[in-house]
Amino acid sequence: MPLWAYDMPPLQLVLLMIVVIEVVSLAGLLLVRRFVLPRLHFHDGINDAISGTVQSIGVFYGITVGLIAVGVWNTYSNGSDLVSKEAASIGALYRDVSGYPEPARTALQGKLRDYTHAVIEQVWPAQKKGQVLDVGTRLLDDFQSTLFTFEPTTAGQTALHGEALRAFNTLIEYRRLRIDAVGGGLSTIMWAVIWVGAAFSIGVAYLYNIEDLKIHIIIVALMAGFLAIVLFMIVINDKPFYGSVSITPEPYKTILDK
Repeated sequence: MPLWAYDMPPLQLVLLMIVVIEVVSLAGLLLVRRFVLPRLHFHDGINDAISGTVQSIGVFYGITVGLIAVGVWNTYSNGSDLVSKEAASIGALYRDVSGYPEPARTALQGKLRDYTHAVIEQVWPAQKKGQVLDVGTRLLDDFQSTLFTFEPTTAGQTALHGEALRAFNTLIEYRRLRIDAVGGGLSTIMWAVIWVGAAFSIGVAYLYNIEDLKIHIIIVALMAGFLAIVLFMIVINDKPFYGSVSITPEPYKTILDK
């Protein structure tokens, strides 16, 4: 799908997809009825054969699109989980460094707040455009330098420092997974399968031997409309961090407020 489609509000996108798919489908129907069907020799029972073909293609295409839709939804859900886990790891790390002596405590807490602010105010708007900024990397490198230079002097500080290091590594892991997920989405081959399969599913319905054009139009229009809604569901969840309905940074805002 073109990237501009993900920037559209959901209502506009679904209406656009329905209109475009309906227009293309009905235009194809009129062309086939005008130039192709008159050249074919129909006989009794041909509609039954066509119905069997429509059902066969519909079943296999439905299974394919259904599996793709489930996979896309899982991608979206996993992206949302990564955001929550990264935000939670920030909160856990903040609590760990709260036990450090001054001035390390204030310095580390301040750097974590700066990182969270940067994620909300800079990283997230860029992600919605498919961009990955390195501002978070610079801030966490600065935090790491301060954390690694701290020298615990008591057994309690040693234990606390070990927990802080583990929490920091967890934060880095979830952040890296989130960044990797920013560029996720269905491949060009998968989209080709979806659209070619859609063309076959609609195209085979053109072959029905129906004298009344209006009935033929209604059948094709219903198939095209349902297909447009299913494809909209895939598009809207395909890129979890991109566009107008992307995952929000609310978990980070919650951690920052508390």
